[in-house]
Amino acid sequence: MAKAIVAEAPGGPEVLQLQDVDKPKPGPGQLLVKMAAAGVNFIETYERSGIYNVTFPYTPGSEGAGTVEAVGDGAADWAAGDRVAFCEGARTYAEYSLVDADKALAVPDGISDETAAAIPLQGLTAHYLVNSSFKAASGQTVLTHAGAGGVGLILTQLLKAKGVRVITTVSSGEKEELARAAGADEVLRYDGFPEKVRQLTGGTGVDAVYDGVGKDTFDGSLACLRTRGTLVLFGGASGQVPPFDLQRLNAGGSLFVTRPKLKDHLLNADERGWRAREIFGAVTAGDLDIRIGASYPLADAARAHEDLQGRKTTGKLLLIP
Repeated sequence: MAKAIVAEAPGGPEVLQLQDVDKPKPGPGQLLVKMAAAGVNFIETYERSGIYNVTFPYTPGSEGAGTVEAVGDGAADWAAGDRVAFCEGARTYAEYSLVDADKALAVPDGISDETAAAIPLQGLTAHYLVNSSFKAASGQTVLTHAGAGGVGLILTQLLKAKGVRVITTVSSGEKEELARAAGADEVLRYDGFPEKVRQLTGGTGVDAVYDGVGKDTFDGSLACLRTRGTLVLFGGASGQVPPFDLQRLNAGGSLFVTRPKLKDHLLNADERGWRAREIFGAVTAGDLDIRIGASYPLADAARAHEDLQGRKTTGKLLLIP
């Protein structure tokens, strides 16, 4: 037997309960990982609450890091004792989890298990945002939201490394300090941010907005764009954006909107490897700082969800079995 977080039915954070479960066994092409840490992400709050369709009883989580304990048939590239991280797993709020061997990422020496668990989902997300969804380039100006969040802090560092001017939004003075430490050029509060962005850009607007907040910021994000600017809507921390009239893109100056997700940017081993090498390599070289905002015992998964949804957190949240 092993311990895992289980929700018997959709609901609030309180449905997340620590239970005894059968210890999983690796099937063909799978690795059994003894979890050192599991990442907590907003998508799990959507799944837990029933916004996204999942099957109950349900154990949340797709991300984490740990040590390979057993290897299934056909996964010969891995061995017991190997350190791995991943963001394409399942049921990671647990002492043990399974991951497909071809979706596991080798953890380089010098990176702790906790840091490794904090990298994959937010790090690879930030990578595809700046390299694929809107390919940021030196001399451009962009707006990011939630600049002290896990993705926001990584995003700012990657953008600055490309020579981009970064304007970001935060909700408090403490978060402003973190955003500035990551390299943000201008840090704004959410109230009235479209007008402030226009002022900071001489009325022109920004080349792109990376928006993971969603419903509360979407209209303002559109209003910040320059002619032919791009809004990259990659999340909905404040709720999902309702349908809108496409003519607004015409009226705003031939604007572009895209709604990407990580899965579609990890389509094969080459793409997955490219993104992972660049992010893990930047961390190893000391060029990218990964902030772990809080770590919780596995049994406190409900509190982690409460804090995340209450916007009380910065950086990455981890559960420690």
